Amino acid sequence: MGNLKEGVLNAMAADQSATGWQSDPERSPDFQYSGLPVRWRRRIVLALNLATIAGLGYVVYRLLSPDGIDGAEAVMLIGLMLATPWTVLGFWNAVIGMVLQHGPGAPSKSIYPFYPQGQGSQPIALSSRTALTIFLRNEDPRPVFARIEAMQKSLQATGLQRHFRFFVLSDTSEPDIIQLEEAGFDLVAAHVVADGGNRPVYRRRADNAGYKAGNIQDFLKEHGSRYDFFLPLDSDSVMSGDVMIRLVAAMEARPELGILQTLVVGVPAESGFARMFQFGMRHGMRSFTLGSAWWSADCGPYWGHNALIRAAAFEAHCNLPVLPGSPPLGGHVLSHDQLEATYMRRGGYEVRVLPIETQSFEANPPTLLEFAKRDLRWCQGNMQYWRFLFEPGLKPLSRFQLFQAFLMYVAPPAWIVATFAAAWKGVTGGFDATYIELGFWSFITIFLLSVTPKIAGVVDVLLTPGAIRSYGGPLRFGLSAVIELLASMIMAPIVAVYVSVFLIGLLFGRSVTWSGQNRDRLGVTLGTAFKAMGLQTLIGVALATIITGLIGGYAILWALPVVAGLSLAIPFTVFTASQRFGYWSARLGLFAIPEEGCLPRVLTRLVPHKARLWRRPSARFEGKFPKPARDGQA
Repeated sequence: MGNLKEGVLNAMAADQSATGWQSDPERSPDFQYSGLPVRWRRRIVLALNLATIAGLGYVVYRLLSPDGIDGAEAVMLIGLMLATPWTVLGFWNAVIGMVLQHGPGAPSKSIYPFYPQGQGSQPIALSSRTALTIFLRNEDPRPVFARIEAMQKSLQATGLQRHFRFFVLSDTSEPDIIQLEEAGFDLVAAHVVADGGNRPVYRRRADNAGYKAGNIQDFLKEHGSRYDFFLPLDSDSVMSGDVMIRLVAAMEARPELGILQTLVVGVPAESGFARMFQFGMRHGMRSFTLGSAWWSADCGPYWGHNALIRAAAFEAHCNLPVLPGSPPLGGHVLSHDQLEATYMRRGGYEVRVLPIETQSFEANPPTLLEFAKRDLRWCQGNMQYWRFLFEPGLKPLSRFQLFQAFLMYVAPPAWIVATFAAAWKGVTGGFDATYIELGFWSFITIFLLSVTPKIAGVVDVLLTPGAIRSYGGPLRFGLSAVIELLASMIMAPIVAVYVSVFLIGLLFGRSVTWSGQNRDRLGVTLGTAFKAMGLQTLIGVALATIITGLIGGYAILWALPVVAGLSLAIPFTVFTASQRFGYWSARLGLFAIPEEGCLPRVLTRLVPHKARLWRRPSARFEGKFPKPARDGQA
């Protein structure tokens, strides 16, 4: 470990002329991560994943091969093999995370010893300056300014607010919203100054080249030399002052850290879809992220926000190229964050994830359609990664992470193709229940692998004293977990179809648009849902008709997980986006998360009353809670 440490510091010292960073041995006491060496962790994870994928492939091959494998069967086998790597990796991450959480080891020493916790560990002084950068693009800025005020109040409580400054970095192009931004910024800047904080800075680009990545680089060119670190925040991000100062103290003490990513969790929401989605993510991400951080170590991911970044190192090493050709697969890189992480690691700096829940928050999409739009933006960006798989100088693990990000969106269409090949074989080759059953079991297997992190999260809550109470008690938590898993099963084929259709569209030049997002508006009309989910419904009904008519009613039972999800796409979209579903899920405490029971101070004036109806009956507390942040109330 000492040799590795020395090599990293020597590599960074060679970058001093480019980055402006100077090593200070006094600030970087030598220490050692406990547990297995990282190289052995990675060998274990590699062996587990290869063995699992090979085992699944062998089982499918044996089912298909008694009379030799024909064309349709080859498609099934290849499709399933392409669909499994991402889900298998998630399975093992969750299992490893569970062992770390409840086994004899100490994750705080083996994974994140750079982040002290507990009483007396809060920094009392800092020696650096940090820019808190918020990015806007054609959306209502009033909730954003409310979040800035909340974070300013939280920083003020730490007594270290003079080390931070907010930067509002706008790429807005709509005149009405520009006026709102400028007027709202003047108000929030006055409030921050009145509280003793540094006056925030507002800057709007006339040329939006490079999207968010370009916005960051423009900021660094103009202001980066005056700041040691910057913390990118999305317009729906919120972080407490305590977390910010702890992150900064960790980066000050560990000069080899280039990016320190927090585990981001959802804020209490009034949207039923958002509540359901973030409930599953909340307990599921703990074991997954802990297991991933155990072996990825210094080559961790970066998710583009709620992470502290060493400014000079980022400016020197993370300027992304413009890809040859035109969009959607050429031009500026859309999914810039993971690529920036690999570039930072190539520059000699560590990229690490803090795999524990802190007060680092974001809002989640309020409807399935908004979730799909976000997912497709990521999909298009990840498809650009194939150009970087052989980029000079990248770490082997960095290449693997880019490849996995690419495969994440190859998996859904591969599974769809394999499923259709099984149905085709069952219909045209003389009915053989093996093919329908194989399609069923492949769906179940891939689905169970994909939800293993959520299952592990449920087990974690059950094993952690007091945890189930923070989720509303055994009845609420158990019912919510079952409903969320069923909803995930319905969503799986819906997501697979729209990703598959979008990937086909990419080949013909279809591209996502970079515009403002709906972060809080509820409700989807039947016509909108039909337009967006009509193809899924058509496929589901057609499959059900063909299988029932040509094979028999018995076979539809095997195909039910796929057919039901697709056939229910329209009502599922409308129902989960409805205000009524949101109201009753909040009123009954379904999909409750810990913050609903004990609201952190930084969220006090941001979370709407409607998101916590089960905790605070409206008749008793009417008028005592602020309006939702989207109304501009803080």
